Amino acid sequence: MPNTSTNEQARQQAREALEKRGQSAKNFAVMHNLNPSTVYAVLSGQSLCRRGEAHRAAVLLGIKDGVLAQ
Repeated sequence: MPNTSTNEQARQQAREALEKRGQSAKNFAVMHNLNPSTVYAVLSGQSLCRRGEAHRAAVLLGIKDGVLAQ
């Protein structure tokens, strides 16, 4: 079973980083060519972020380590 407290902590840090930059989740999504619903799902923990756009969003937000396909 994954360590959910670490995941929650990473999501909280990502939300705080957005707030410090004065950036909304929607703005972040548009800047990175992501669906805003996906970014909200990643930040709220509704997505497992294992593949596809959710994985990409999690890596860009700094929630998880990963490699982005070019």
